[in-house]
Amino acid sequence: MSLPMRITVENKDYTYTVLSKIIDKETKEIKISLQGEELTFVQNQNKEWDALERTIEDDHGLIKAIAKNIALRYRL
Repeated sequence: MSLPMRITVENKDYTYTVLSKIIDKETKEIKISLQGEELTFVQNQNKEWDALERTIEDDHGLIKAIAKNIALRYRL
């Protein structure tokens, strides 16, 4: 398990933890824990990351910001 990572979206701070052990260029699925909820990010054909468990009430901007942050951090 990695250390908690922080992100600020629309002036609100969020903390998430990456649960996946190995992340490299071949990774197609990343699991994270966000505020006690487990999310799975998958990469589509356009090389974009999105959450599988996303619902209508989820903050789309937060999900996209976390996915972009992880992709940049791990150089995906």
